[in-house]
Amino acid sequence: MSFLDRIQSHHLDVLKEVGNIGAGHAATALSKLLNKVIDMRVPSVRVISFSEITELVGGPDQVVAAIFLRLEGDAPGSMFFMVPVKEAEQLTRHVTGDEDFQLQEPPFQELGLSALEEIGNILAGSYLSSLSDFTKLNLQPSVPALSIDMSGAILSYGLLELSQVVDYAIVIDTKISEVERSEEQLSGHFFLLPDPESFEKMLKALGVPVNE
Repeated sequence: MSFLDRIQSHHLDVLKEVGNIGAGHAATALSKLLNKVIDMRVPSVRVISFSEITELVGGPDQVVAAIFLRLEGDAPGSMFFMVPVKEAEQLTRHVTGDEDFQLQEPPFQELGLSALEEIGNILAGSYLSSLSDFTKLNLQPSVPALSIDMSGAILSYGLLELSQVVDYAIVIDTKISEVERSEEQLSGHFFLLPDPESFEKMLKALGVPVNE
């Protein structure tokens, strides 16, 4: 039986709990950044194959805003945060107050790109901090990189080397909304791709048995 086949629902429940705590930290940080009360939650955590990732974000031709960072430390791996460009524009306009900011075609406003990169940094950092607190593993993020491109192109570049050794990713679905405007909800996906050995190491550190 492969490692992927041994992943059970209670393993994902633990990762979801970690995600919700990280989301709480991120909501606090975003509330301070935006000076508004932000709600953020994790409705689901799943394990999917690489081939399913692009379909999840609307297909390989779907243009997205993606933050990529590398995890270093006790359990190395990679992480992407992807959000459709229209929702990335909406979030960035909230932060910068620039209602003309757009990601449809270059050139893009540098201030908006920096703000978007900082948002991705806050979201990813909050989740990693929660995961590190739970596991007691030393997990350090690299400097995040922002890309605006088709999801297929971004994932092909980021996963080319990794796909030689693993073929699955942990998906953490994320919903972000302003409490007073809850109908305007943003949806994004974290893709956590642990290196070989790292996934099992993370689950063991969380106290989850994986040899059942």
